[in-house]
Amino acid sequence: MNANTDLSRRRLLRLLGATPMLPIGAGSVAAMLSACGGGDDSPASTTPPTQTTPTVTLAGVSFSAMAAPSLADAAAMATTTVGSTMTVNFSDSSKLDFKLSYKPFFITGDAVPNGSGGTIVAGGYYDINNKPIIDTTVAGSERQFFSDSPDGTSLLTVPNASVAGVKGNPVFAVVQFEYTSFAQDAKTDMYGRLPSPIAVLTLDQDKSSGKLSLVKYHNVDTSGVNGLWITCGASLSPWGTHLSSEEYEPNAFTAATDAQFKAYSKNLYGDETKANPYNYGHLPEITVNPDGTGSIKKHYCMGRISHELVQVMGDNRTVLMGDDATNSGYFVFVADKEKDLSSGSLYVAKVGAGFSLDPAAAAAPLTWIKLGSATSDEIRALAASTKPTDIMDVKTADPQDATYSKVTSNGRVEWLKLKQGMEKAAAFLETHRYAALVGASMGFTKMEGTTVNLKDKVAYSALANCNGSMVAGSSTNVPGNGISIPKALTAGAVMMLNLKGGQKDTAGGTINSEWMPVDTKALLVGEDIAADALGNTANPDKIASPDNLKFSEKMRTLFIGEDSGNHVNNFLWAYNVDTKTLTRILSTPSGAESTGLHAVDDINGWTYIMSNFQHPGDWSSSLHAKVKDTLDPLVKANYKNKFGAAVGYLTADLSQFKLAKV
Repeated sequence: MNANTDLSRRRLLRLLGATPMLPIGAGSVAAMLSACGGGDDSPASTTPPTQTTPTVTLAGVSFSAMAAPSLADAAAMATTTVGSTMTVNFSDSSKLDFKLSYKPFFITGDAVPNGSGGTIVAGGYYDINNKPIIDTTVAGSERQFFSDSPDGTSLLTVPNASVAGVKGNPVFAVVQFEYTSFAQDAKTDMYGRLPSPIAVLTLDQDKSSGKLSLVKYHNVDTSGVNGLWITCGASLSPWGTHLSSEEYEPNAFTAATDAQFKAYSKNLYGDETKANPYNYGHLPEITVNPDGTGSIKKHYCMGRISHELVQVMGDNRTVLMGDDATNSGYFVFVADKEKDLSSGSLYVAKVGAGFSLDPAAAAAPLTWIKLGSATSDEIRALAASTKPTDIMDVKTADPQDATYSKVTSNGRVEWLKLKQGMEKAAAFLETHRYAALVGASMGFTKMEGTTVNLKDKVAYSALANCNGSMVAGSSTNVPGNGISIPKALTAGAVMMLNLKGGQKDTAGGTINSEWMPVDTKALLVGEDIAADALGNTANPDKIASPDNLKFSEKMRTLFIGEDSGNHVNNFLWAYNVDTKTLTRILSTPSGAESTGLHAVDDINGWTYIMSNFQHPGDWSSSLHAKVKDTLDPLVKANYKNKFGAAVGYLTADLSQFKLAKV
């Protein structure tokens, strides 16, 4: 071995600390060092004083593909299964191979440490007074409600953090819980009827291995923001806060008679009439404190839409937002100041000619309508003082009155008449309706996660299902709005959007951002099929209903989590944007959705891929007909009779180490 390939112990340690890497066991580190030879600080062979040892740099990261699990191994279908290896390649042709595995912090419903010597129920629900909400549907077995649907997760550090019980580095995860499916009687529907909890996890990061261990679970007090409504995807802001979500904003015109919203209000306030629908559908932001607690605020000025997941761009001001609705649109918020989402301007896109789901087709251009500018405080004040009928008249049948405009939003055809002087209230409290009224392209379906590739100035957006309002001839499709495909693609697509500056809105005003999407085109698409032998109605070797998206800059990899009614097991995929390679790396329990995705390039020298899942064993009578009888008892045994779900991350063990040139 010559000097160019002879890595000393010190040099290897430098390399390990400077490149993306999943946590590995201390024994594996020792094995690597032994493989290198040499003592603590001395090189294994002596480099001549006049010769400089070349710097070894990261060349790329790839993943080996795992097969989709089948009934030949039913146990693998009933839990989180990982069968992929991550390979880290270096500039000297050496590599490190890591066999991936999954490590949960807890299953919801577990009693976990509260940091004060006691325990708390993971994913447990609380009312406006921070009292546990009790499930009384089974007499004699009353217990606190807890979620089976953990979702958005952010992994982060905080300066000067200090939490009792942490022996290594303090690391924090913010985890939100979208909903719970059923009460413990297994028949009372609880979707959207409980205020979503959100928690800060204090994790102890082992300094030598990177392993994360739960030390403290803190339930964030959300009473100051009127509780949270159906928190779905999330992202980590560039300034280290957790950007949450509230999707499927309640219909303010029908909330007073809506059974779901009345139940939500009853569980939150003890009064089914007290909750104000205009307080929900906004963007919550959570700040983690050095002691492992958290505080929360809601930004009312970013549009009241079906917030799925937002992504802040490289300027710390421009925010692309997922809008998980039927007749949804591309929305962008441009903040007035960096790292401050409390005021700014809201825009919605018009899609130009050529929109297609063919990855070989040219991109369709985007132009932007400015809906308005506002501060969070002024819109929150409007929310408290304004009734929906103060903003506009809404008719569900044609009033035969030319002063009303026919629009399609949230999967409904309506006739609207805006009240005089209520443009700002409409823009920020009735955002979907107002966007349709002013001519935006409100035609997407199930627009889910968003993320950004900063180096290439490209954003990615997931369309879980391309059907309904996207399909020409559908009752909710709007001819001429730029979004019209010839037939449905239930398996969905991932779109890419180029980002540029120098844009003007449709009224000629300058958009103060260098990160505005200027076009959209398909990057990856699924494939609908006739049901296969297992029951899949989408090709299991392609994406189906992409939902969570996260991009790793160092790995040059787009991670894609599925929310599919088309795959018997949902998957987590890795797509390398340079090699164009799509690889399945994880399978969730059958009937579950892949959630909580977060790719973190570097926390104290270690790389993490966070991954949760929701509602295991949520059987579809058609999709799961061939597997349910076998898998249902296994899923029940693994996940608290299907009431629990996992919060955790991908970890790894070193399976191979090679220094020689290849």
